[in-house]
Amino acid sequence: MAKDLSQPLEAIKAVISCCLLIFSIVLIMGLIAKGETKISGDVSPALAYVTLWAAIIWLTMVEGGQGSLVGLTPVNLDLYKESHKLAYKSTVVCYEGDNLDRYLLGRQFMVVVVVFTVNMSGGPNEGAELWGLPDWVFDIFLGGGLAMILLTCNVGQLNSQVNASHCMLDYINNYFAYFTFCVAMLIEFSGLLHASYLIQFAVAAMSGKPIESNEEPREGLAKAFFWFRCLLSLAILGFCFAVTFEALFSEQTTLWSGVPPSVAIIVWVALMCVVGMLEGMQIAFFAMAKLPESERGDSYWAKKTCGLLFKGEGVNLPGFMIGRQLCVVSCMFFVARVTSVKLKDDDETIFGVSDGLQELFNFGFLGALIVTIVASIAWQLVASAFPMLFLNSPFTYILLSLCLALEATGICNASWVLAAIHKKIAGFQRDEVYIGTAEERAAKNKGDDTSHLKSGAGHIYKLPGFAEHLVMPSAMKDLIANDPSVKKFVDDLMDSVHSNGPKVEVSADVP
Repeated sequence: MAKDLSQPLEAIKAVISCCLLIFSIVLIMGLIAKGETKISGDVSPALAYVTLWAAIIWLTMVEGGQGSLVGLTPVNLDLYKESHKLAYKSTVVCYEGDNLDRYLLGRQFMVVVVVFTVNMSGGPNEGAELWGLPDWVFDIFLGGGLAMILLTCNVGQLNSQVNASHCMLDYINNYFAYFTFCVAMLIEFSGLLHASYLIQFAVAAMSGKPIESNEEPREGLAKAFFWFRCLLSLAILGFCFAVTFEALFSEQTTLWSGVPPSVAIIVWVALMCVVGMLEGMQIAFFAMAKLPESERGDSYWAKKTCGLLFKGEGVNLPGFMIGRQLCVVSCMFFVARVTSVKLKDDDETIFGVSDGLQELFNFGFLGALIVTIVASIAWQLVASAFPMLFLNSPFTYILLSLCLALEATGICNASWVLAAIHKKIAGFQRDEVYIGTAEERAAKNKGDDTSHLKSGAGHIYKLPGFAEHLVMPSAMKDLIANDPSVKKFVDDLMDSVHSNGPKVEVSADVP
């Protein structure tokens, strides 16, 4: 969904959003300069500046790279093999076998780690002050995390998604994108997240649906190595929970002092559930977008949710994606504060571990692993097999309304301004300039092929960040309503595109 900043209201929102973003950046930079954040206070402000901006810049590629690699999946690689050699270098590996699933798994952990790193670099220490600001200003922008949320969403996420949604080839045609892709694949290969596969198998078994794969079943050493990593990941995840619970009950986290351990645990679980719901909703909405209205559920809440989501011209669907981004990042910042360990000077290390390992605990990476597997991937996998569970929940409708309300404020309109500046400086061009439209590609016998893009149970392919192509024009809706043969043609076409089985020939009784 592109923002028309030539419209007075949207332009005003963009100006206000830019001002808030600049103000937020100034506050964060000032807080770091005074040594009032964890990294700037424990190490040095210089390191905090480096880690903060390195994390934000890397996040732009993590987010934009995902949009590009998923979006380019159906496109014939030969069309850009010579014009975009570095992009081809990533895609030729990504689209081999089930590597796209592996990439998305590793990439999910990278997003969470980046958010936790931003919190460590720019989040205020307890009792911090800055320039004599009024308490309400400090509490809203720094204590409440609004400044970091605006910086992360506008600069690190939405800005890159805007450009990557239409300039996929140019966006990943560089070594930075290739390096980011390799890191995501390495994270998955390490086995750190392999507990997610156990959840994947369990969800598929409960749904009674097979997990579609582009690879042959594992055998011999490959099978043994896979299950070894699954068990190791499960053990690491269990240890992460043990450390986090110990820190919470001992009041050794960066959560505000005076919060009882029981309340801290309730807040932690509640926030993880909210993150999980938002992650799962995205998968469920993707599934619902492909179904006719008659198959979107009969329950009261399913009808209300779909009625709001697909209302009018369908602008609420991409609007949800933007508001969802704000909600998820907000929750992650609070989860980072709840789960990041902070020992007093006279405290012993947790479970008597070495000082070096304790420092790893202190930077919140254990919490990041828990969030990635339990609050993010697990819920996405459940939604991939049981999308109607989410549609039938009143919490889905409430969260959808909240996301749409946040998007309507225009608080993230600065991202479109930044995207326009970035596009101009980088010289990005739309993909059609290089590879033509889908129709032109088909005319050259190099049409798009979605047969190797598996969906359904066990797969976490998401809605694109800006999913305007899922919105049907009103003229097409009128034509479908008035001509049954057109409806049949569109239904058959959608079945052929999204079916996991063999392709079918699409036909319609039209002259």
